[in-house]
Amino acid sequence: MAKGKTTVYFCQECGYESAKWMGQCPACHEWNSFVEETVEKKSARGSRSADSSREAKAVPLSQIEMTQEQRVSTGMKELDRVLGGGIVQGSLVLVGGDPGIGKSTLLLQVCRNLAEHKVKVLYISGEESLQQIKIRAERIGTFGDSLSLLCETNLDTIRRVIDREKPEIVVIDSIQTMYNEDVSSAPGSVSQVRESTGTLMQIAKGRGISIFIVGHVTKEGVVAGPRVLEHMVDTVLYFEGDRHAAYRILRGVKNRFGSTNEIGVFEMRGDGLTEVENPSEFMLSGKPEGASGSVVACSMEGTRPILLEIQALVCHSNFGMPRRTAAGTDFNRVNLLMAVLEKRLGLSLGNCDAYINIAGGIRMNEPAIDLGLVLAIVSSYKDRPIDEKTICFGEVGLSGEVRAVSMAEQRVLEAKKLGFKTCILPEVCRESLKEIKGIGLVGVRTVKDAMDYVMR
Repeated sequence: MAKGKTTVYFCQECGYESAKWMGQCPACHEWNSFVEETVEKKSARGSRSADSSREAKAVPLSQIEMTQEQRVSTGMKELDRVLGGGIVQGSLVLVGGDPGIGKSTLLLQVCRNLAEHKVKVLYISGEESLQQIKIRAERIGTFGDSLSLLCETNLDTIRRVIDREKPEIVVIDSIQTMYNEDVSSAPGSVSQVRESTGTLMQIAKGRGISIFIVGHVTKEGVVAGPRVLEHMVDTVLYFEGDRHAAYRILRGVKNRFGSTNEIGVFEMRGDGLTEVENPSEFMLSGKPEGASGSVVACSMEGTRPILLEIQALVCHSNFGMPRRTAAGTDFNRVNLLMAVLEKRLGLSLGNCDAYINIAGGIRMNEPAIDLGLVLAIVSSYKDRPIDEKTICFGEVGLSGEVRAVSMAEQRVLEAKKLGFKTCILPEVCRESLKEIKGIGLVGVRTVKDAMDYVMR
């Protein structure tokens, strides 16, 4: 081995460094997460800074003045919603998602919108050539002269270009292709990803430049590289959805400048991504008429109510072990609710196959859709359709009670706007919504009350 180099082991999950391989990481307790890398020893540096006149000084909290952070609109309302109102100056945003989901297309459209408003943008790609980016850009539309392209993977070169061009927004596509010459390991390794992100963070904070980083994901669905990468950035956005489906969902996992509960809904078309301003209407399109096992429920994503169709298919099993599947919701939650129906309502579901699906492919885990899951299962089991103009929401407990959920008023108003005539909701919530007119409110205390109403 070359002089000054040594071999160390890094945890791929948290970035923990060890001199020897270990089966379990002592920091994050993950198994078989250590990888071997060659690093170069750096010379020891003095503990004192070159500018000895500057000293660290603590400031009392009461003397700190509040300033409103400056935000730049991306030109896409759905993305602005997830970011918390727009791009914050000097922020570092990580965008992750499956291959081909539309990460690069989304950011290229953002660059186009910003360039139209004379915002200076620099798009840096380490995966595509200038000609490849040009082909994708022509499919999206026309671009202004404020957008510049650079194909480079060396961070030292990128730093010099940023210092020379002085852009306001920078897009890095992707972080796994960037490398720092001070780190001897290959691009995409744990140490390279960590050091490269640290360099970009210094550029963003030191020069007040907003930087978007594209990150690949592993087969588990998390951003490749150490989990410390997510802790270093200001915002983490995940682009979700089936690559072969039309819709895409942008979800905020971490946001230092806004809420992490908001989602943005997009539709993939031939000319790029289009915003879906009314996701409820989009999710309910194509709902069958007069079919059993179908019910509309309401879930909240941040401050946005989303109406979705829950489908259930319950049939007698021909085998000794019934089959249970759930698409779009928690499988264990479905088994729990079926056990409640067997115990509290006396339904014989132990010898039945059950298939649960949330139409549209969207995934929801909010407890408020429990009542919708229960009614869909009962409707399919009894082969009795539920009125198409009926919507429901509420959390179901193990005793069969229907518990209150938050933001009931927003849910009811969204259902009323889309033309629903009846809303089944917890009795506790109905008492506080008596002033809402134009939609019938049916308060229930137990699952049996809800079943008796829809099956009457």
